[in-house]
Amino acid sequence: MTIVPLLGLCAALAAPVQDAAVVQEGVGATAIPDTLAREDVLAPLDRAVGYLLERQKEDGSWGASAPDGIFDYGFALESYHAWRMATHALACMALAAVPEDEARRDALERAVLWLCETRLPERDSDWDIDYVWTALYGTVGCLELLTDSRFAERPWRDLLERRGKQFLELLLAHQALSGGWAYYDDPPWDRTPTWGTSFCTALVLPYLVRAKELGWGVEDRVIDRARRYLRRCTLPGGAYSYDLTAITRIGGVEHINRIEGSLGRTQVCNWALGTVGVRSITPDVVREGLEAFFEHHGYLDHVRTRPIPHEGFHANAGYFYFFGHYYAARVIELLPAGEREAWHARLRPHIVKTQWASGGMSDFLKDHYLVNASTSFAILTLEAGLDPAEEPKREPVVGGGDR
Repeated sequence: MTIVPLLGLCAALAAPVQDAAVVQEGVGATAIPDTLAREDVLAPLDRAVGYLLERQKEDGSWGASAPDGIFDYGFALESYHAWRMATHALACMALAAVPEDEARRDALERAVLWLCETRLPERDSDWDIDYVWTALYGTVGCLELLTDSRFAERPWRDLLERRGKQFLELLLAHQALSGGWAYYDDPPWDRTPTWGTSFCTALVLPYLVRAKELGWGVEDRVIDRARRYLRRCTLPGGAYSYDLTAITRIGGVEHINRIEGSLGRTQVCNWALGTVGVRSITPDVVREGLEAFFEHHGYLDHVRTRPIPHEGFHANAGYFYFFGHYYAARVIELLPAGEREAWHARLRPHIVKTQWASGGMSDFLKDHYLVNASTSFAILTLEAGLDPAEEPKREPVVGGGDR
C-alpha cells in the first residue's frame, strides 16, 4: 500500500472525531442557524482572540520555525519559518482589528515588534518557495497596520515602513514573467519563478496600489502586469482559473476550474479587481459570486480538516476554507452599505460552527501556524461584519476605471 491512500484512509476515519471536537458550548454543528446576528458572534469572537492571547510567547511570537506534525514534513526547512511569519502577520492584523483592552494592546505591540525585528526567511529549495507567503502577507500586514492610528507615529511608523519595504522587495523579486505570484516553482529553476496563481496575485494587488501611493517604489508596470494576469484568469460563470495557462484547463465535470472548485478564489479575485477599479466587477458580479459561494458551500464543508491537499470534490483543499471566508467578508464591503449586513449574517454561521472549545480553529492541519492562521482569518471575517453601516476605511471603487 502506498503512503497517500493510507493517509487518505486515516483522514477519512479521523474526520468525524475532529468535527465532534469543534461543537460549540450548548450548540451542535447541526444546530447552527442559517444566519447569525452581530450580537451572536461577540462571544465566539472573544474566544478566538483569547486563543491567540493565551498562546502568544513572551517575545510576541506564536509557534516555532520547525515542523509541528507528521503531515508537514518534507518541505524546505525555511518554509516553516516562512509559514510562521506569514501567519504572524495575519495574527497582527486580527489583534489590530478587534476592540482594544490593556492585554490586547500589549499583545499587539509585542507581536508587531516581532514582525518588524525577526529575520526574514530565505530560499533554500528549488521548487519550494513558500517564503513568498511571507512576502505576500508581510506586505499586506504592514500596510494594514500603517492605517492604524496606534502605529501612525514614530517609532512604530518607521519600523513598519522599513519592514514593509523589505517584504515588498522580496515580493517584487518573485513576480513571475506572466505577472502573478505563487509559492511553488517549476523548472527551469531561476530567480524569477515560472508561474503564478490567481489567488496569490489577487490578495496583494490592492496593496501594490497602496504601496505605490505611499511612495514605496512600486512601478506601474508591476501593477499592470498583476492586474492583467488576474483578469486573464477570469472564466465564464464566475470562476477564476487556479493559474494562467494558454488554454484554460477544464477537464470533465469535476474540475478545479469550475465554479465549485473556485469557491476559495472567486471572492478574493472579485474583491481585488473591484477594489482597483476594474469596471467589469459590478455589484451584480459580486452578488453572483457570493450566491455561488453559499449555494456550493458544501464542497468547502466536505474538505475542511482533510489533511491531503486538493483531495475534495473539484480539487478543493481544506486550507481554502478560512481564506475564502475572509475574502467573502471583504468583497461584501464592495456592495451598498444597506445590504451588507444580510450577507454577513449568512457568512457568520460558517465560521462559528468550526470553533473549538479552546477558541481556536483550523481548516487543514492542527499545526500551530495553520491553527493560528485559521483563527486569525476567522477573527478578521467576523470583525468585518460587526458594523456594516460604517463605511470602510478605504472606500473601494466598483464600476470605474480599467475594463
